[in-house]
Amino acid sequence: MPKPRLNPDRVLSPAEKQRAYRQRQAQVRLQELEQKGLPPAPAVPSIPGTRRWSALVEQGRSAFAIALEEMQSYFDDRSDQWQESERGEQFQERIEALQTLIEEVEQFQSP
Repeated sequence: MPKPRLNPDRVLSPAEKQRAYRQRQAQVRLQELEQKGLPPAPAVPSIPGTRRWSALVEQGRSAFAIALEEMQSYFDDRSDQWQESERGEQFQERIEALQTLIEEVEQFQSP
């Protein structure tokens, strides 16, 4: 039996509204993944999304690398007096912690 055409003036049932909402949300999630350059998640939840996870880890590593570069540049632009001060030493410790984190992420990426 053919499904009747939807009349735009017709009031949608709650089930139809929910179905339309889920479809819109799924479309938005796919667009977000495309904007980030990530492959979509597998349709079957039991299949691992290895490529997607690897892409996410690489994105995180890239973000950390950018932050490290900016922080190092900021540190280098400060005066010697500031670099030797307590705040400068704390900042240098944060830079070193970020370097360690990047090294850990790179080890995680290696198969």
